[in-house]
Amino acid sequence: MPFLMTFGDSNTHGTPPIVTRGEYHRFGPGVRWPQVCLRALGVGWELAEEGLPGRTAQYPDPVMGAHMNGQDGLKIALQSHGPVDVLTLMLGTNDVKARFSASPEAVTAGVAGLVDIALSLEMQARHGGFRMLLICPPPVAEVGPLAGEFLGASARSAGLAERYQALAQARGLGFLDAGQIIAVSPQDGIHFEAEAHAALGLAVAEAIRRL
Repeated sequence: MPFLMTFGDSNTHGTPPIVTRGEYHRFGPGVRWPQVCLRALGVGWELAEEGLPGRTAQYPDPVMGAHMNGQDGLKIALQSHGPVDVLTLMLGTNDVKARFSASPEAVTAGVAGLVDIALSLEMQARHGGFRMLLICPPPVAEVGPLAGEFLGASARSAGLAERYQALAQARGLGFLDAGQIIAVSPQDGIHFEAEAHAALGLAVAEAIRRL
C-alpha cells in the first residue's frame, strides 16, 4: 500500500486559528488537510501525520524547546514510519518569528537541510526511495494574538515561495505554493480555517498525482 507522510508544523497538525493563547485545540480528522488529501488519493493509501505545533525548519526554540528543530524531528519520523512512498514537507512559518530574525534566504537554507536529510542515501535506502513534495506555506499576516511574536514576518514570509520553488527545481522535487490556493485566517494570521484545510488537501492530492 502506498504510504504518505506529511511533515510540518501546527498547520499540518490541524491547529485552528487561535482565539485565546495557551488553549489547545485541534481540528478533527474530517477537517485536517492531510486527512482530506488521504481521502482524495483514494483507497489503498496509508498516512502518517507528522505535524508538531511550533516546529521550525532548523532552529531550537528558546521558549518552546530544542525539540522544535525539524531536522532532528525529520530523522526520527523517517526512522519511525515506513516504508514511505511520498513525503510532503511544509515548514517555514515559525522560522519567520521575530526571535529568529531569519531572512527568506536563511529560512530556505533550513528547508534545504531537511531536503538533504530526506534525500540522503541512508533515508532513501531505508525506504526504497520516495518522492517529495515541497509546500511553501502562505504568507503570515501580523494580526491577532500572535502578532507580537511575528513582528516583521509578513515581509519575510512573502519572500519564501520563489526561493522554495528554485530549491525544489534544483533538487528534483514536486512543488506547491499554498499561498496560491489558500490564505491564513484573519483571526490570528498564522493558522488555516476549515475551508482552507479542505482546499489545500485537495491541491496536495493533485500535486502528489503529478509526482
